[in-house]
Amino acid sequence: MRADCSFLRAANGLRFAYVEQGEREGLPVLMLHGYTDSHRSFDLIRPHLPEAWRVIALTQRGHGRSDKPSSGFDMATMAADVPAFLDALGIERAVIVGHSMGAAVTVQAAADYPDRVAGVALIGAFASFQNKAEIDELATEVARFGDAVDPEFVLAFQQSTVGELIPQTFLDVVVAESFRCPAHVWRAALAGQLDSESHVVARRCRAPFLLIRGENDQYATKVDHLTLRDSLCSARSFTVASAGHATHWERPEEVARVLRAYIAELDDADILRHAVFS
Repeated sequence: MRADCSFLRAANGLRFAYVEQGEREGLPVLMLHGYTDSHRSFDLIRPHLPEAWRVIALTQRGHGRSDKPSSGFDMATMAADVPAFLDALGIERAVIVGHSMGAAVTVQAAADYPDRVAGVALIGAFASFQNKAEIDELATEVARFGDAVDPEFVLAFQQSTVGELIPQTFLDVVVAESFRCPAHVWRAALAGQLDSESHVVARRCRAPFLLIRGENDQYATKVDHLTLRDSLCSARSFTVASAGHATHWERPEEVARVLRAYIAELDDADILRHAVFS
């Protein structure tokens, strides 16, 4: 597995950090992380994915070691980063895996750039960010930030996304990655999510979807899961028992197994043809 972080500058001028593994000519699988995370969010699951896939975990704008512009954190602008990034790598179409905020970006990208998306898998996806006590509480805390992010809050926030224990070393990593987000990104990226309605955008999507949810996810609820499923023209769903919002951190092998089965179905249905530039 190639684990060193790489960088590229897309045509939109932004420099993105990313990590990739697998066959260069293999099926492109692009992974988009959640709020204040980075490509490191997928460190636990990547070892369980086939080497025959070209797996690329992207750090989105404002996060990790990618560029941190002052604006552009609405879901439509963040979704536009997807084709810009794929173009820079010479990839025509990809299966996109999105977690939480990354799921909202993925839905937007699938709606706005259907020719670039061969299939979609969402983990901990919201139908809407409105009228949720946990999100309102998060927004209240983030609004209190000055120029610095509160360390105790960051730790509590990341701990709240899991329903079961995860390795302490990995928790330390994701907390450190959250500290790479300046306060303005915490505010702007959250505002971009609050303004989005993924279940409405999903009605324009034509790619096949897989929805994965942790049974004990306190952020993206079962209602979110069902609402999104009913808004999509093609969707399979899977619930991971006892897991929380960051399901791929708690059960990486199980989530990887579900992804492998889903993508095998797409391959059998010949949906993945022409996934890379010829």
